[in-house]
Amino acid sequence: MRRATKENAVGFLRRNFMVPLPEAASLARLNEVLMAKCDSLAATVHYRKGLPLGELFAQDVAASLQLPGIGFEAVRYESRRADKTGNLLIDGNTYAAGPMFNGRMLTVGLGHEVVQILDEHSAPVRTFERVFGTQAETIFDPASPLPLLVTKPGAWSHSPLRTLVSDPVRDWLDAATATNRRRLFSAVDAASGTTGFDTAIQAADTLIQRGDEPDMAMLGMLARRLADGTEPPAANVDLSVYDTFTILNTSTGEVA
Repeated sequence: MRRATKENAVGFLRRNFMVPLPEAASLARLNEVLMAKCDSLAATVHYRKGLPLGELFAQDVAASLQLPGIGFEAVRYESRRADKTGNLLIDGNTYAAGPMFNGRMLTVGLGHEVVQILDEHSAPVRTFERVFGTQAETIFDPASPLPLLVTKPGAWSHSPLRTLVSDPVRDWLDAATATNRRRLFSAVDAASGTTGFDTAIQAADTLIQRGDEPDMAMLGMLARRLADGTEPPAANVDLSVYDTFTILNTSTGEVA
């Protein structure tokens, strides 16, 4: 009888929540839609017990056993061998672990929202948002090609990063010497570890547009300030206030 009751409840939810088949842009959005339906259902009164379903659910929760202190991690772990470029094929999509992992056997943790790649010692290597369906482009961490570009700055012209950086940064790198490219890639690589790739590129863009040299010290400091939200917005500075410190001798034309 209890099993039949549970199956009836499942059928009720399927008919009322899944017909017509719901559509959502992401799993998170689908959960929001279903939760809204659950909240609406919780306000209805049970046909026999005369209490709102939400109140009855709260009673069931109070009578339930305490959950373990450590949450269950809904992840499936599988082994994958990276190809010669350090890429892994996962559910029909290509994820880039990085060229330093070419040919190595890695562990892949498949969660409902993320894909985590671990090395032979179970140390995290890369974490990506999980892609469902089939995507033609390789899914990669923008910061992952930076160590290779530091070693081979000439590979910049064919790097996938060219389409991910701003126009000022792209133009600067296109015109830069190999030495200057290496310096900028090193600075962005160092800053990306603490502030993220996008913030590091934003810092490089700001320095280049200011006319400053995007070296490691300046770029790292600016990236941290941008990440912390402490970098003041750019503004035109009125320098006329300093005119009061100079006196023009009208007879000689000299500034005193």
